[in-house]
Amino acid sequence: MTPQASRCKSWRVQDQGPTPGARSRRIAVMRHGKAEQTGRTDFERELADRGHADSEDTGAWLARQGFTPDRALVSAAHRTIGTWRSVASGGGYDVDPDLSQVLYGAGPETALDLVRETLAEVTSIIVIGHNPTMAYLASLLDDGEGDPAVSSEMMSGYPTSAVALFEYDGDWGDLAEAGARLVAYHIGRG
Repeated sequence: MTPQASRCKSWRVQDQGPTPGARSRRIAVMRHGKAEQTGRTDFERELADRGHADSEDTGAWLARQGFTPDRALVSAAHRTIGTWRSVASGGGYDVDPDLSQVLYGAGPETALDLVRETLAEVTSIIVIGHNPTMAYLASLLDDGEGDPAVSSEMMSGYPTSAVALFEYDGDWGDLAEAGARLVAYHIGRG
C-alpha cells in the first residue's frame, strides 16, 4: 500500500439494490476541504493546498463509486466553492454548482429543506457545506439500514473532505429524516 493510499479511509456497504418500482436517487453529503486559517472574513477563507488535494481525492473516490451528480448544492463561501472545483476535477464532473448563501449558515433541517427543493429529473446530488451541519445532516438522513460499521465510522467523526453517500428511493420533496440508506463513507486524503 502506498503512503497516500494508507491515509485514505473508505467504508462501503454491500449493494442491496433499489426497491422495485421506486425512483432510485443518490445523495453525497460532504464537508468542505481543509481551509486556510485566516481570511478577511470567515466567509472569504480560501481552501488550503491540502484541502484541494483531499477534495480532489474525494471526487475521484465518488467517481469510482459510480456517483455522478446532476446537481451540486454548494455553500457560497469561498472554501466550499474551492472544494467543489477540486471535487469536480477529481471526479471529472461538469456541473455548474448551485451556490447557496442559505447553506453557509444553515442548520441540518434547513439543509434538508434545500435538498427537498431539488428538481424531479435530478437523480444524484452532492451537498457541500460546513460542520457541524454536514455531520448532522448525514446523521439525520441515515435510516440505520446500512452496515453498522460504516455508520459507526461516519459517526466517529466528520473531518474536512469527508463524504457520506446515501441511496434514497422516492421523490426529493418526500425525503424525510431517517429516509436514506448510508452506502459508503470516505475521508479524502490526497
